[in-house]
Amino acid sequence: MSLYSFTRRGVLAAGTALALTVSAVVGAVAQTPPGVLIVGQIAEPKALDPAAVTAVNDFRILMNVYDGLVQYKDGTLEVEPALATSWTISEDGTEYTFTLREGVTFHDGSAFDADAVKFNFDRMLDENHPYHNTGPFPLSFFFSAVQSVDVIDASTVKFTLNAPYAPFLSNLAYPTGLIVSPSAVAQHGADFGRNPSGTGAFKFAEWRSNEAVVIEANLDHWDGAPELQAVVFRPITDANTRTAEMLAGGIDLMVEVPPVALSQFSVDPYTTHEQAGPHVWFLILNAKEGPFADVRVRQAANYAINKSAIVNDVLEGTAAVAAGPTPPAFAWAYNEALEPYPYDPEKAKALIAEAGVEGAELTFYVTEGGSGMLDPVAMGTAIQADLNAVGFDVKIETYEWNTFLGQVNPGLEGKADMAEMAWMTNDPDTLPFLALRTEAWPDKGGFNSGYYSNPKVDELLEAARASTDQAERAKLYQEMQTIVQQDAPWVFVANWKQNAVANDRVANFSLQPSFFLLLDDVVKN
Repeated sequence: MSLYSFTRRGVLAAGTALALTVSAVVGAVAQTPPGVLIVGQIAEPKALDPAAVTAVNDFRILMNVYDGLVQYKDGTLEVEPALATSWTISEDGTEYTFTLREGVTFHDGSAFDADAVKFNFDRMLDENHPYHNTGPFPLSFFFSAVQSVDVIDASTVKFTLNAPYAPFLSNLAYPTGLIVSPSAVAQHGADFGRNPSGTGAFKFAEWRSNEAVVIEANLDHWDGAPELQAVVFRPITDANTRTAEMLAGGIDLMVEVPPVALSQFSVDPYTTHEQAGPHVWFLILNAKEGPFADVRVRQAANYAINKSAIVNDVLEGTAAVAAGPTPPAFAWAYNEALEPYPYDPEKAKALIAEAGVEGAELTFYVTEGGSGMLDPVAMGTAIQADLNAVGFDVKIETYEWNTFLGQVNPGLEGKADMAEMAWMTNDPDTLPFLALRTEAWPDKGGFNSGYYSNPKVDELLEAARASTDQAERAKLYQEMQTIVQQDAPWVFVANWKQNAVANDRVANFSLQPSFFLLLDDVVKN
């Protein structure tokens, strides 16, 4: 039997080692030791290399193992110093010079310095870098404006951009900007994602596939040692099983509580947490081939689906109907003039008839569960019924989360007509730039899995990310939202308020608008 052993301060008066066995983790563990937080996750992580993953499920672990040059200020999406103590921006907005925190080491003992920063970004962006083959780097788009990264001295590094790029600092705070140990990458190569090393508040201890990822306190963290001795992330894909484990005491903290289960945690000894954030839940429509290549049919799908019923009946009021591709949490960029597509099955039928696709067979990819996916099977089933009611013949194919991503991210061409998807983003640039531009088609390295293309949208998005005037950026994003809503490359379903539940042994926990779990201040009694 495997043993997780953590020898840490305050474990026992005599200083003996704390042991947590796999059987204790997997069973109903009313006796889980103080100082060890058991977190119920929605899925197995794909990797623990921040440059190689895209799912918030994985990010929730990574944000505790790594640091970035900057980070989001607690409770906001505002950027503050982290591994960089300060920075300057050139007058033309194309040079960012960072002063680095001194005396910081990676968990493997190697030094954090400007060379390490350069290594991280060159590994992602330079195809000739000796460790570029440790990728893939699916979110390297975040840093496509970076022309060069130059070491000024050991504690100073300069990024030169090919043009002004407004989301740059925010993207550095996102998990793709987290800094990994060059020595660990050199040692493990393509297996680095199973052997992570960062500078974060917790160190990687063990990953037992489909059982647990264990991280332990980094007592030498530059911002002070965490309160917890260790955190165990358990992948529990089935929402009912995750709920049962929480009720039985097998986990201390549960993220993405199924809406139908929230009432079970409304009394002691549980505390429920809710936090609005930049989330949008949508259906990708295959605009390249099949019925949805016709904009009328895409619009029909938006009219056919009773999104209010999904929000109220399936999601128990934990979300709002989405009007377009930009979440209203980005208040400064959100187009408040947009109204959601109304539920109008008769109009949907008319558009379908006009396009001549009555009775069309549709393949619909649904995931069993995944980050930000709310209650995906129930939602998928409701959507299937609504589409069938207006004359389609919808076949659902259900996949485990990582398998689902492997099907959807490379594109729907030749495979499916539609797929569920959810994004939690850090800037109004992120989702449309990565998933709606022509240059973001999957064969070009992006996430535009439905192959939507509109040159005007491309133009607006390029202009918005290059503008340093927030009012101008807002105007461009709002125009983009109007066009995209009309083109309907997606069915715009819901904007969700994230939730979590903790038992009464957990203190100092709060959710973040970034949707990440930050656990360095959490206490487990």
